[in-house]
Amino acid sequence: MPTPMPTIPDLGYQKYVLRWEERPTAGPSEYEAAQTRILDVFRQWEAPKGITFLQFVVRVGDWGGYAVIEAENLSDVHFLTTALAPFSFRLEPVVDTMDAVAVELEAMGWRSSLS
Repeated sequence: MPTPMPTIPDLGYQKYVLRWEERPTAGPSEYEAAQTRILDVFRQWEAPKGITFLQFVVRVGDWGGYAVIEAENLSDVHFLTTALAPFSFRLEPVVDTMDAVAVELEAMGWRSSLS
């Protein structure tokens, strides 16, 4: 009989890294207009209630950056990325290192128990 997989506890959070970068524009004047517009939008922006920003950084010398967020509902993230349309986004789920290590140790123990 196979060894049953262990029950992994729920970590109690949903954490993501959200990467953004400016979408290409036709030329310098369009690029400058897009920057001005996005900064105007951002001045009035408020984070959706279901998103907590843990880190919010910009890449130096680039028009883009990263945010480490916790989100209860991906619809809130979708709202955010739609509102900031001049950017393209990539959302990656992540786990805190110590939580990942605990899960990995449990998985390795299960794997070792197999014959």
